[in-house]
Amino acid sequence: MLYSCVGEGLAMVEESVTAVKKALITGGGSGIGRALAMALAATGVEVVVSDLNWDAAKAVSSEICAQGHKSRSLALDVSSQAAIDSVVEAVGDIDVLINNAGLQYVAKLEAFPADRWRLLTEVLLVGPAMLTRALLPSMKVRNFGRIVNIGSIHALVASPYKSAYVAAKHGILGFSKVVALETAEFDITINTICPSYVKTPLVEKQIAQQAKEHGMSEAEVINKIMLEPMPKKAFIEMDELAETVKYLLSAAAKNLTGQSIVLDGGWTIK
Repeated sequence: MLYSCVGEGLAMVEESVTAVKKALITGGGSGIGRALAMALAATGVEVVVSDLNWDAAKAVSSEICAQGHKSRSLALDVSSQAAIDSVVEAVGDIDVLINNAGLQYVAKLEAFPADRWRLLTEVLLVGPAMLTRALLPSMKVRNFGRIVNIGSIHALVASPYKSAYVAAKHGILGFSKVVALETAEFDITINTICPSYVKTPLVEKQIAQQAKEHGMSEAEVINKIMLEPMPKKAFIEMDELAETVKYLLSAAAKNLTGQSIVLDGGWTIK
């Protein structure tokens, strides 16, 4: 299912990012995905907003078009190989893939439902790998592509009760390094942004789950668990992520590949 819209009239367009014409964002219906879609659309990029929740994706596309920009929305389940295999036919050549779709589940390993553990791995690791696999051939033919994975501080460190999430996010770093080596002869890069906590609906849900697991209040979870490891004691803002993505898409970052871009307020320097 695909929905397209084009904004009417002329919109103010920021400076374009390198040769990018079309970007596909997974999990684009809310949170980080929505923020990145809005930011890239403002640079003149056609943004394909994909999400498991197609209504949410369509709402973001409509918002982009209302601002005078171009967007499409796509119903996409990144845990479905059949859905991934249909993406190229549905949207055509893609210059930028932003693997952002995510979910979380917080529980001790022995209480972690096996099907939920597998689902997190499918969405956070297998899905990005298979989408990259699907889009790489056309990127190679055109000798241009930018792949940005929205990772996490948990791609670098661990926290209790998040075994599936931490395992998958660690895995995406290794996957990206391999793809960087396999695409080195092309003008293709793949990098992973690793932010500490961003105030999104996913994180809001985590706060409640962690409060239950740790037997503390939600305010204590924020201050004693989420922000305690960060010397700067602050959530990462959406505009920080958007500007980092725009840099990774720029010509200035053409030799930046296979890297982890860490936005953590100093968490990992201690």
